[in-house]
Amino acid sequence: MLFNPLQVGALTIPNRILLAPLTRTRAGVEHLPNDLMAEYYSQRATGGLLITECTMVMPNTSAFVAEPGIYSAEQIEGWKKTTTAVHAKGGRIFLQIWHGGRAAHPNMNGGQASVSSTAVPIEGEVNTAKGKVPNAPAHALTEAEIPAIVAAYAQGAKNAIEAGFDGVEVHGANGYLIDQFLRDGANQRTDGYGGSMEKRARFLFEVLTAVTTAIGADRVGLRLSPLNSYNSMIDSDPVALIGFLADKLNAYKLAYLHVMRADFFGKQKADVMTVARENYKGVLVGNMGYTPAEAEQAVTDGKLDAVAFGTAFLANPDLPARIKAGAALNAPDASTFYTPGAKGYTDYPPL
Repeated sequence: MLFNPLQVGALTIPNRILLAPLTRTRAGVEHLPNDLMAEYYSQRATGGLLITECTMVMPNTSAFVAEPGIYSAEQIEGWKKTTTAVHAKGGRIFLQIWHGGRAAHPNMNGGQASVSSTAVPIEGEVNTAKGKVPNAPAHALTEAEIPAIVAAYAQGAKNAIEAGFDGVEVHGANGYLIDQFLRDGANQRTDGYGGSMEKRARFLFEVLTAVTTAIGADRVGLRLSPLNSYNSMIDSDPVALIGFLADKLNAYKLAYLHVMRADFFGKQKADVMTVARENYKGVLVGNMGYTPAEAEQAVTDGKLDAVAFGTAFLANPDLPARIKAGAALNAPDASTFYTPGAKGYTDYPPL
């Protein structure tokens, strides 16, 4: 079943093995997509759909020092190298659009304060261009400030299409801005964007409305992580939250819903995939730690429509061919996940 075609919004993809979005920090401090990134993505073009790393929709929202952006003409041109290279190999690629929210430390953003649903900072320290420093309190967005950020997502989506992408994935996961509104561990607001699940989801729904209006719902996916505690995230009822969101998202007719099934740190544990499947009527993509055999079974059983592979695809540019052949997989080198240059990026050998 993993090698059966699938209709994903406006695309027909040839297999159900997706490249999960993986931050790789190869864009430099200029946040400019480049030739090396084009090589990396085009090496993986046999995936059913490639989803890029998180990409900034606004300047001064960097959380990783060297991640790419999609807010300038130069970045649009830079990304064209990637989309052209991927399409030349018959691949399909979505750009993950993103705002770091309170994870965007002032040290990485010209001293500009980060923004969030609430002023509470992420716990602990963060690596910045100026070394490791404590996370900083964020500016709690006013209701009047939110529309400009929503508009930036829509413009980012338009820019992505101009750059040649087949669509965009809205990043609503892993403790970044949208997730900071969604989950009650971070959202302590008492206005129209806080409190009930409906109000906490308002910012996400406004972003989705703007983005789907800008480029068409059939070119828009969404990623959620109801359990992940990364970036000091938690929710009092993650199962209820994913059930609520999955149900409400049907109205948007998205290309797909991409759900991370677990927590990086194992703090929150629950079965969110079953609830997502029960409530969501469109294409459901699962992610986090699926083996090829488990992915095949999940798709065969109708529990998922596709599976996004992260580190396995990072280390195996020809992952679909290896899965089909039952071949051994290269082991990922975690020490090079975020380092500059080709090592651990474009030098993993194919079969």
